[in-house]
Amino acid sequence: MKDETIFITGAGSGMGQLAARTYAEQGYQVAAVDVNEKGLLETAENHQNIRTFNTDVTDFAAVQQVVDETEAKIGPIRRVYNAAAIMPLGKVVDQDVEVFHKVMDINYNGVVNVSKAVMPKLLERNSGELVNFASLAGWVPILYMAAYNASKFAVVAFTEVLAHEHQDSHVKVLCVCPPPVKTPLLDQARDTVWPKVFDQGDQIEPQDVLNAISQAIADDELFVFPGKRTRMGQRMRRWFPGLIWKNVHETEGF
Repeated sequence: MKDETIFITGAGSGMGQLAARTYAEQGYQVAAVDVNEKGLLETAENHQNIRTFNTDVTDFAAVQQVVDETEAKIGPIRRVYNAAAIMPLGKVVDQDVEVFHKVMDINYNGVVNVSKAVMPKLLERNSGELVNFASLAGWVPILYMAAYNASKFAVVAFTEVLAHEHQDSHVKVLCVCPPPVKTPLLDQARDTVWPKVFDQGDQIEPQDVLNAISQAIADDELFVFPGKRTRMGQRMRRWFPGLIWKNVHETEGF
């Protein structure tokens, strides 16, 4: 059993749950953080080295307390997966303003809170990795996705600046930007509005994302674009934004 701890938010389902179980099986201590208590119990099932924390990432004081408790009682944090997120979709005029605030609070402010709580400890030891989950939606805006796009664009900018502010340290900061991944997060889109453009490309497996992260850490890369066509999608947005929007409008029908 390794002494170092992996700290994972959004660990009650999807990508966070898979990461927690994977690292636990590799012998790491895992601090699994989520507001989904039932999901956390499922994550920790049959894994004695996963400790669960029912914590809201939008509450900085609570996040700081969990980080301090993890370091004191479980072990020094080696790697952080900032994976907590929600994705309700809809037209701007149709979604309540509270939805926009909640999406930003969880998807962006949650990343900020965890980063602020953990980075000083990683920098003090001058080692470790901070992995912030953005999305290809942090580069490519799509109809129905204004709230989600805005939150992920913010994560991309925040993480890029943070990485450059500490480029001379041995702490690695990564920004993960996957296309749609086969996780329960997509169910939130199905329950609200499903963009037809989601059907134009294959949804990738969660394990593909974890593998891409591991490779990016080894290659000392800042941005992680899992999937065969993801990096090209990001480049197409930069080079030919008009063509991207033309396709989106034709696909969605307005």
